[in-house]
Amino acid sequence: MLKTWPAQERPREKLLNQGAQSLSDAELLAIFLRTGVKGCSVVDLARQLLNNFGSIAAIYQASMQEFCQHHGLGQAKYVQLQACLEMSKRYLKEQAGVQQYLTSSSDTKNYLISELRGERHEVFGVVLLNSQHQVIGFERLFQGTIDAAAIYPRVVVENVLLQSAAAVILVHNHPSGLATPSEADQRITQRLIQALALIEVKVLDHLIIAKHQCYSFAEHGQL
Repeated sequence: MLKTWPAQERPREKLLNQGAQSLSDAELLAIFLRTGVKGCSVVDLARQLLNNFGSIAAIYQASMQEFCQHHGLGQAKYVQLQACLEMSKRYLKEQAGVQQYLTSSSDTKNYLISELRGERHEVFGVVLLNSQHQVIGFERLFQGTIDAAAIYPRVVVENVLLQSAAAVILVHNHPSGLATPSEADQRITQRLIQALALIEVKVLDHLIIAKHQCYSFAEHGQL
């Protein structure tokens, strides 16, 4: 039982005294779970989850059936977990959106990684920017198997015009886990650059999001 642990070793007390950054993944997860099960402390339960799934990201990405297979975890905990994930996404989105200028791409990258890394299907979207490169919003435009035939430049152009964007950052994910661009990715990028150039909208970057990687076309001189 955690009550018998020294106060400085209990996750909640440790967070209050030393800050959240001082906690291990298991300790953070234990605070979320709140209670253990018979014969298993909440920290041990958190460790079991991490061992079974491999990481916090994998726990977030688990289906309800996969998550609830573990003893003591039910639908209510799964709902809470997904709510925490969505709040994290919205926080990062707000952080990206409130930046006055995109002098650095790190905030946008962080938001897009959190938004797309856990997707099991390919998603293609655009970050819309005004003439001063302030973020207007993020639009998911296509989902499924993304290839040259699945992306319609007309739809992209329509959304850009609707939001009166002056520049965009293209983004899609690779659920396979590899962020390396394919030939199809390169063709799509060039098609969209050409289509948007007709309405004088600049493509600042095309990001590919994978589980632990983020590939930037701009940083590799491919725009």
